[in-house]
Order: sequence, then C-alpha cells, then structure tokens
Amino acid sequence: MGTLSDMSSSAPPSPPPRVLIVDDEAGIRELCRVNLALAGFDVCEAADGFAAVEQARTAKPDLIFLDVLMPGMSGWEVLAKLREDEATASIPVVMLTALTSEDDQIRGWEGGVVDYLTKPFNPLSLADWATAALAPRDPAEDDERRKRAVAKVSMVRALRQ
Repeated sequence: MGTLSDMSSSAPPSPPPRVLIVDDEAGIRELCRVNLALAGFDVCEAADGFAAVEQARTAKPDLIFLDVLMPGMSGWEVLAKLREDEATASIPVVMLTALTSEDDQIRGWEGGVVDYLTKPFNPLSLADWATAALAPRDPAEDDERRKRAVAKVSMVRALRQ
C-alpha cells in the first residue's frame, strides 16, 4: 500500500474521449456507438442536424463523425454552423457519408474536416479513425494536408471529364 504522498501525487485518470455520432439512420449510429464504446470512447448521438449542433454545444465532444444526407439540416449546414460558433469551431469533424463525388469530397476538405470517409465503411476501423482524428495537430500542417487532398481529388475529377 502506498503512502499518502504517493497517492496524492498520482493524477486521477482522464475521462475517455467523447465522440458525437451524427446520422439519421439508427442502425449506423448503433454500429458506430457499439464499436467506439468497445474501444473505450464515450459516445453520444444525434439523429439530425439540429440535434447535432445542440449536442456539440452541450455535450462538448472531442470529435464528431458527421453524415451529410439528413432531413431538416444537412451535414454541410451542420459543419458550417459548427465552424461559425467559437464554442464548437475547433472540434475535429470526420465526414462519414455515402456521398462519394469529387465535388462533395472537395467541399468537405475545404470545410475543414480532418478526414472524409465514405459508406460503406469498416466499423472495426472506427476506433483507429477516431484516434487519428484526435491526435495532436499542427494547424498549418492540417491546412496543407487539406490542400493536397483537394488537389488530388480535383485531379481525379479533371481526368474523368
């Protein structure tokens, strides 16, 4: 048994990272919730864009997985609202969507997402994506990475035309 000074010097364990899953499909939210919770993440959910913006403000997630195609308020609108609000602007966002076009990917990267994942996806990889998105980031390097992603997707789009 440790001494009182040994016990007082150890910091309490930090809470697990909180991840907000935003998708109008309950099955997708459940798939994400189960896999992320099993990996030790604290998971909250929103079924639409309005709830997503509210949850981002109140639950203060460390990361958001965001769908685009939702009724009421699209993921694009949610992303814009998050970036406009000082309280949520710095939360990393990973798009998790069925939209695969180059234009959509460019819109996501230019909107400041840290990753753009398309459905169908491997749910076993969610924890790895979350961990990567939560890693310490250099804003300048992130900006360069987004610019490279936009350039790459733009090149693919140009080749298809």
